[in-house]
Amino acid sequence: MSALGTSPDGPVTAPGTPFDGAPREAPARLRRTAGFWLARPGLVLSVVFLALVLLAALHPALFTGRDPLAGVPADRLRPPGGEHLLGTDQLGRDLFTRLVHGSSLTLRATALAVFVGLVAGSLTGLVAGAAGGWADSVLMRFTDVLLAVPGLLLSLALVTALGFGTVQVAVAVGVTSVAMFARIMRAEVLRVAGSTYVEAARASGTRWYAVLLRHVLPNAAGPVLVYAAVDFGGVVLQVSSLSFLGYGARPPAPEWGSLVAGGRDYLATAWWLTTLPGLVLAATVLAANRIARALDGEAKESTP
Repeated sequence: MSALGTSPDGPVTAPGTPFDGAPREAPARLRRTAGFWLARPGLVLSVVFLALVLLAALHPALFTGRDPLAGVPADRLRPPGGEHLLGTDQLGRDLFTRLVHGSSLTLRATALAVFVGLVAGSLTGLVAGAAGGWADSVLMRFTDVLLAVPGLLLSLALVTALGFGTVQVAVAVGVTSVAMFARIMRAEVLRVAGSTYVEAARASGTRWYAVLLRHVLPNAAGPVLVYAAVDFGGVVLQVSSLSFLGYGARPPAPEWGSLVAGGRDYLATAWWLTTLPGLVLAATVLAANRIARALDGEAKESTP
């Protein structure tokens, strides 16, 4: 006789013992997750690289103990090697150290620019989609004007009016992305506003602002947040472009764009001054875009 025994209704199992045919959800989920990452080595490399860049921006002392502003004249224009991983610049400053510390300035400006575009654009699209009528027409014509002007040209005009500096560059770049955030939010608000549960909430007597905040906004925010991730790589490039043109932080602050610009006069004798910061910048943009595409694909698959 079995240790578990039998009954007229079938075999009796001990408490906590799974049936033989019961699905093993945790191992299956683990296998699916492992298969997802193994099938996408480019995505794995992008996540690792971007995580290292973010870590360098938050805690640069983990990567280097040198002062990014202190130079040793005897070490000027040293090529990449053991003592200086990425070489030195014309003042004898370690290029790797300046890149690590420059990631903080560049990514802070990028985060502020994305935040400005996300908040201002989302509020504009939310009001336009919820109010409708003349308010919708006025706000959407305003976004059409923003979209009609090239982003770099608009940001140059704004940063000239606001003044030079990292914060001014971030605000100028953020304003250029307001229009796309507004359009996406408006489209999502109109889609969600026609849903059955929103109509039911209105029919039950719920106030309009409660419906907007409890039902419409949370369900419309997903695609907007995905676009914020998609926009991150482009904003890094745009912030670095303005820094390259001299509109960013004042020298000797090591922003990525200013590092690329600082090596232009030494291309023939010190190629690493422009090439290596440019490669780091390009790798960051490509990694951010790869992760954004993955998030966009997941969002589209989960959309009914």
